[in-house]
Amino acid sequence: MVAFAIVFFIIAGRFIYIETAETVEGVDLQKWAEDIRTSSYEIDADRGKIYDKNGMVLAYDRPTYRIYAIVDPEYSANLDPPRHVTDPGETAEKLAPLLDMEARDIRQTIEEGQENERFQVEFGSNGRSISQEAKDEIEDLELSGIEFKQESKRYYPNGKFASHVIGFARSQDGNINGVTGIEKQMEEHLQEEKGKISYERDKYGTKLLDPNEVMTEPENGNDVHLTIDQKIQTFLEDALSQVDEQYSPEKIMAAVMDPDTGEILAMSNRPSYNPNDIGEVDNWYNDIVSYTFEPGSTMKIFTWAAAIEEGVYKGSDMFKSGTYKVPGHTIGDHNNGEGWGPISYDEGFQRSSNVASSKIALEVLGPTKLRKYLTDFHFDEKTGIDLPNEKNGRFVFNKPSEQATTSFGQGSTFTAIQLMTAATSVANEGKMMRPYMLSKITSSETGEVLKENKPEEIGQPISESTAKQMRDLMGTVVTSEQGTAQSFKLDDYTLAGKTGTAQMIENGRYLTGRNNYIFSFMGMAPKEDPELLMYVAVQQPDLEVTELGSEPVSYITRTVLENSLHYMDIQPDKEVDESVSPLTIPDVVGKGTSKAKEDLKQTFSNVEVIGNGGEVTAVLPQPGSEVVENQRIMVITDKPTMPDLTGYSARDVHRLVKHFNLNIETMGNGFVEKQSIPEGSSIKEGGYLVVELAPPREE
Repeated sequence: MVAFAIVFFIIAGRFIYIETAETVEGVDLQKWAEDIRTSSYEIDADRGKIYDKNGMVLAYDRPTYRIYAIVDPEYSANLDPPRHVTDPGETAEKLAPLLDMEARDIRQTIEEGQENERFQVEFGSNGRSISQEAKDEIEDLELSGIEFKQESKRYYPNGKFASHVIGFARSQDGNINGVTGIEKQMEEHLQEEKGKISYERDKYGTKLLDPNEVMTEPENGNDVHLTIDQKIQTFLEDALSQVDEQYSPEKIMAAVMDPDTGEILAMSNRPSYNPNDIGEVDNWYNDIVSYTFEPGSTMKIFTWAAAIEEGVYKGSDMFKSGTYKVPGHTIGDHNNGEGWGPISYDEGFQRSSNVASSKIALEVLGPTKLRKYLTDFHFDEKTGIDLPNEKNGRFVFNKPSEQATTSFGQGSTFTAIQLMTAATSVANEGKMMRPYMLSKITSSETGEVLKENKPEEIGQPISESTAKQMRDLMGTVVTSEQGTAQSFKLDDYTLAGKTGTAQMIENGRYLTGRNNYIFSFMGMAPKEDPELLMYVAVQQPDLEVTELGSEPVSYITRTVLENSLHYMDIQPDKEVDESVSPLTIPDVVGKGTSKAKEDLKQTFSNVEVIGNGGEVTAVLPQPGSEVVENQRIMVITDKPTMPDLTGYSARDVHRLVKHFNLNIETMGNGFVEKQSIPEGSSIKEGGYLVVELAPPREE
């Protein structure tokens, strides 16, 4: 009894001490109890969206769900129906096909959770990132104890679309962080801040009557607006995909820029990837800004421009083509050094003569001045474009042979974005513009503009007159009989450009073989006042014996520029045959359809009635327009239907689409062969039309 009394008083004394002191071994028992019964939860916030220049969403957070099963029977005490899993077998059988799991694995997970007296269990990766549709299907099963937690996942609605530019963001530990591209570059602006809520509850999670609730409000990330135009980017993606499928090249690089502002309107690479389903990625880098290479003959643009600006260039002066000896090296023209005999320097540019370029660099202009101009064109520094991982090229310019080869794009290396930046001076009256991708940053809550980019002139290496002379010379590369870019001609617009063919280097030596080149083109259109500047490079395409390296490059260039200029509503500037007198379209709007058609047929041979209405509501082109006699005249009736577009030019299709306010996607170049909206279908404003174009077939 004495021993029992001693133990009793010790225990009682301990209780009295705890009750009065409220602290044990430095632990505040009151605070400890509050922590134990306090639940804290994060309140989700949205990462900022990424938009194109017209407000189309390119990246946003999409809700997904994580499934879990409550397995503790005590959670359902005094509840009807129960709120825990009551039948693991039935639950597993019904969930298995929806989670793409074996029923036995689901049942085993649930039963092990019950045996280990756990409150809830989850189902691994198969139970995460569940779509809204799958969640709804599972909820329709009305399975007791099956619950969901909402999470966010970054989503890219266009899939493999400017993926190296936009990049992607990854969800990890409940947070979304940018990994590559704009997602990484603009992380500080896009990043959201989650909120937090805490309250006191019982062991089942039910709030106490006085829960001491504390909440911190979440803050959504800001929205990023790019200069990319979704429509032009789509033209580019489609063209690259077609060339990639047909020629299986090692790389394709292509970009479209507004040369007046420096805005990047489209940019893409192959190989590419789908940021919604990463898989294995062959190339993480955006090659337009991160890949340095010998550019080949597109470099001649700047060699000739420097000589013109310096006042030492005379295009009519003659030189002997073929080969040209410099100390320790013999430079040959691309036709195995045969050349074309004595030709002018203008013709040398049209034929892409390496000898002409070398003589300009070493004799006409001189290497010292050439080096100065290349610096003025910013070839020895990064462009400063607002994209990650931009690289700088490397000059090899010490010996005369290196000075000569640099003038025609060998030896020294540069990036595609450096070439495009320098070319803005030719397209933009001598003014060189800094390229940029970020248009503005806005508040996702209020829409207020927080930051905005403006066009930035970064130099004027050549004068306006030199720029015009250079564009005229580049135009002859496309139009002259000896020009290397004849296959690049556009249907409705004049084009100035320069082709390039650069050998590939491996282990310090140039590769041999007709496929081991980077085939490229720098072009601007319309020639007199370029609205678009485009660069395309295709590395090591798989060519047939009869195919030229320029074919995949010209297909991309023609398709993208022709469709983009029509989409931008740029007036075609191809010269009309002066021997044909222009005709004026009379105004027949409001007349009966038959009478209007009869009146127009007296002057025009190609009149087509759109629809089966009895009254004319519009004429395309518009009344008063001057056109040639064989121009397609479209008479729009008050009951319009989709015509058979076979044989329509891209210009005619765009006229029709603009009139009816349709969305359009064009594939290819030339004239319509296929259309997505069948002939005779009603035309609905805002509808979507896809047309496939192809060059006219030779008989």
